This record gives sequence, structure tokens and C-alpha cells, in this order.
Amino acid sequence: MNRLERLESLVAAARAAGADAADALLVTGTALSVQRRLGKVEHLERSEGMDLGLRVFIGRRQAIVSTTDPDPKGFGELAERAVAMARAVPEDRFGGLGEFRPLRPQDLDLEDGAEPDAEALIARAAAAEEAALAIAGVTNSEGAEAGFSRTAVALVASNGFAGEYARSGHSISVTALAGSGTGMERDYDYSSAVHLADLEDAAALGRSAGERAVARLNPTRPKTAKRVVVYDPRVAGSLAGHLAGALNGASVARGTSFLRDRMGQPVLAAGLSLRDDPLRRRGLRSRPFDGEGMPGEPLALVEDGILRHWVLDWRSARQLGLASNGHGSRGISSPPSPSTTNLWLDGGTLPPAELLAGIGEGIYVTEMIGSGVNGVTGDYSRGAAGFMIRDGALAEAVSGITIAGNLKDMFLNMTAANDLRFRRGTDAPTLRVEGMTVAGA
Repeated sequence: MNRLERLESLVAAARAAGADAADALLVTGTALSVQRRLGKVEHLERSEGMDLGLRVFIGRRQAIVSTTDPDPKGFGELAERAVAMARAVPEDRFGGLGEFRPLRPQDLDLEDGAEPDAEALIARAAAAEEAALAIAGVTNSEGAEAGFSRTAVALVASNGFAGEYARSGHSISVTALAGSGTGMERDYDYSSAVHLADLEDAAALGRSAGERAVARLNPTRPKTAKRVVVYDPRVAGSLAGHLAGALNGASVARGTSFLRDRMGQPVLAAGLSLRDDPLRRRGLRSRPFDGEGMPGEPLALVEDGILRHWVLDWRSARQLGLASNGHGSRGISSPPSPSTTNLWLDGGTLPPAELLAGIGEGIYVTEMIGSGVNGVTGDYSRGAAGFMIRDGALAEAVSGITIAGNLKDMFLNMTAANDLRFRRGTDAPTLRVEGMTVAGA
């Protein structure tokens, strides 16, 4: 019995037990990871898992049960337990399966077919760490990690949907320390990819981590003032994430988004767009369908500065009188909720150097600390570290600062560079934001 047949059997058992509707999700995974520090392998782990979830509906009442036992002999008991739970919970007038939408064939190229052994991962971690330790000024290491994973997802629903896909993943990360005593500084670099061929070179990542750590030595703390803040691409994606969070259909329906009344209005500077595409080939978060069986589609959430779409699953869509746009994600034991996939902010035309030009004194942020964002008002306050900008060029390192503003104003006073790269799943180019408060000494 293959995965889809197994799930069809479970859904049939749920219907036989009295469910009006049901869906079943099966996730299997294999992972291998290694951690190396100062020339020694400190951790080597291989894991394999299989998890099965069943969601049933009695009218608008919903219940979810999960198990790690995929044996169909236990499906009847599992279904009866789920139906009994559903009969005991309150109704959710927005709950229910989504509408059936047929899938179109997609060539997402999400598996590379090559599973590395432990020795290959150890070699990658060694190359990264040794390159970091070879940088002058690097005095220690927090280690390097290399990993591989393969995850397969199958979903069947009583509305007629049945689909499955699998994704491979490769990763390397390395963290270096520079200096000594209380003057030590740390920094890191990493790479993740679906295909090994797309993974960044381990030694180059190590050199980057070491050079970044050395550059952060002897930081200063500037005086509190209004300044231009420039976000390095490594942290600029956080702003794209904050914007997507404000477009989450569940938050909009609850009235807890600071953009809840801005549909069709400018929410980003003209020329900038926020896009999500679950169908990007080899994308870190690509998938042919979402957690409710909706086909994936590229979506311009914000286009040329104008808000065009919310991020919707079926429940939030019903609350807003709309239809899902294929952004429901669910776990084995949890109901679907809206979430993004491959998300990015684009529209920049200037090289990063030109984005810095003309800034007499500003802050270039390379690390964010904490998460002080109020989703209802848009108020923003986060710890940060990075470098001073003086006369359009990077200068001394800074740390112990807080940058603050309001996201509604920040998004409208943002300029993007043209250096967008797809590295993290949520990505943005170098971003310049005018008129922020930088709290320091």
C-alpha cells in the first residue's frame, strides 16, 4: 500500500465512523547532521520519522488526532476517537475543508537524489571551520554544522483531493569568534539549498564568518539621534517578514493587523513589491499544493507599493468573505493557518554603494536582536549591531543600540538596492530607511 492509498483508507475509515468530511496528512522524513568544533566531531545524528494526522468534521465541529503508527489495522480506532472528539467541541462557523481545485503538473525540481554520508558532511563542516580559523584575528570557533534532509508529504481529503511531493535539503553553517576576553565578538554565515549543486562553498562561508567577526571588534556606541538606517540583506528579510505578518489573513480577520484597512492603498514605497511564489524551481519552501490541497500560485501581495492580496487559508478567507489563495500550512496535529512560502521584496534599481552614497552619518545593520514589533500599531523597536556609515562608506563597528520607528512609515520611506539573492526563503535586498530613531549612548 503506497502513501496515498494508506491515506485514502484512513479518510474512508473516518467517513465510516460518522465524519461528514475529513482529510489525512502523512509526513515522512530522514535527516543526517554533524557538528564539528575545533577539529573534533562533537555531534553526529541520524533520524527517521513518520507522522500521520487525521482531521475530521462533524458539521462545523473539528477535531485532529495524530499517530506515528501507519498500520491500517488501527485506522478504525483512530477515526472513532477523532469523531468522538469532534462531537464534544464547539462549532466553528468558519471551519471546514476547502473547495476542491485540481492540480496542474509542475516541474519544481525539489529532489536531487543524492544523499551524502557522514564523512561527506564532516568534510564540509571541516572546510568551513578551518577557513574561518585561518582568518587573522579569529581566536576561537563555536563550530560548524553540515546537514542533509529529505521530507515527503502526502495529503488526501474527502473532497476528492489527493497529492504528494518530496523535498531534499542541504545546509552548512559556521560561527567564528575574534578577539579575547570581554572584547570578543562573534559572527556567522550559512547556506541552505534543495540541491547540493546550489549549496554555497563551505570554505567561502567560513572565510565570510571569520572576516565578519574580525570586522566587529572594538565596537562603539553612537549617541541617540534620528538617523538613516541601512539593512544588510542578511537582516533585511526581517522587514519583508514583518510586512507579510501584517498581511496574514488570520490577523486581518481578528482586527489585529496595522494594515487591516489598507487594501488597495500604498503600503510600500512606489516601485517596491512583496511577492510569494510556492512554485519556484528548487525553492527552499516550494510546494505544489498547500496544507489544504490548494494548488500553489505565484502571488504579488504588494505590487508597485499597492496592497493587492492578503495571505489566506480557507478559514481566514471565509472570515473575510474571500477564497483561499493557497497559503494554508498545517502540522500533523494542528489545523491549517495562513503562512507564506518563498517570500521576497523586490523593485530596487540602485547598486548598494549608491544606496549608501549621500549618507553623512547613519547606521548599517548586520544583526538584529529581540523582536519588539507591535502587530496592532506597527510600532517597531529592536536591538541591533553593525557599522557606522560616514560620508557614504562603512566605518567603525557599533553595538548595543536600539533602532525604532513605526512600520507603516518605514515601509513608505524605504529604498531598495538591486542586490536581491534567494538564500533564506524570506529574502530582500539591501534596504535603506529614512528617519529612524537610533538609541545609543
